[in-house]
Amino acid sequence: MALSMHTNYASLVTQNTLNSTNSMLTSAMERLSTGYRINSAADDAAGLSIANKLEAQNRGMSVAMRNSQDAISMLQTADGALEELTNIAYRMKDLATQGANGTNGEKELKALNAEYQELEKEATRILENTSYGAGQLLLQGTPGGGPAGTPAVEGKLAKAVTFQIGASKDEKLEVDISTQLKAIKFSSTADLDTNANANLEIDKVQELFDNINEVRSALGANINRLDHTINNLSNISENMAAAKGRITDADFAIESSNMTKNQMLMQAGTTVLSQTNQLTGMAISLLR
Repeated sequence: MALSMHTNYASLVTQNTLNSTNSMLTSAMERLSTGYRINSAADDAAGLSIANKLEAQNRGMSVAMRNSQDAISMLQTADGALEELTNIAYRMKDLATQGANGTNGEKELKALNAEYQELEKEATRILENTSYGAGQLLLQGTPGGGPAGTPAVEGKLAKAVTFQIGASKDEKLEVDISTQLKAIKFSSTADLDTNANANLEIDKVQELFDNINEVRSALGANINRLDHTINNLSNISENMAAAKGRITDADFAIESSNMTKNQMLMQAGTTVLSQTNQLTGMAISLLR
């Protein structure tokens, strides 16, 4: 290589090497300080794209888990109301069975009937006014909600309800117990004024039991299904978070090793650069 005043090739090579080493050192320090292997698209464009898709899906699943938990809460609220209707029906059957006994006189039947009527009113109130959240009626709704002659206001579960239980648009759960709900009716005209009428009420209350149990079975089945949905979403979300971490997270062992190596190279390069800058001085010595 010629000894030149204008071009110091050794110095240029050393400067380029120092620039490259400094860039790698900066990258290692950035990764160690942030904890991420990918801090910009330039670090790994393909990896960033994959990681972002995983993050979007993972976030969607987190929301879907909350949706599923909200759905369980709604269904449990409806089931709680139906459980109280079951308790009322127990007492109504007790009263009807007692009223059907010929040992009761007019006063006894009147007393039994008074409680029976109040129980029916309370059962109807629960059925028509049970709500969830911001006053959203759950079951049959309150009759007479609008002008005279208008039909009852249907509650959320008095018609099909669709729950979003996944990150994609097709992952839905439709719960439709409207037909079974409409079969639950408490008639305020029923009387236990005679033994015969009381006897008739026994079968009516038994049918009421069957209808309530059918609805509660459907609710319980969907609640159990949603429990499994949440567990599955949690498992998938956990594995996706691990996959994203493998792409984006910095390996501290590797990066700390890279930082140490590049720091040593920077020190060595700086020393060599000072030596290469002395080469032009050798050209001057030839003129002496």
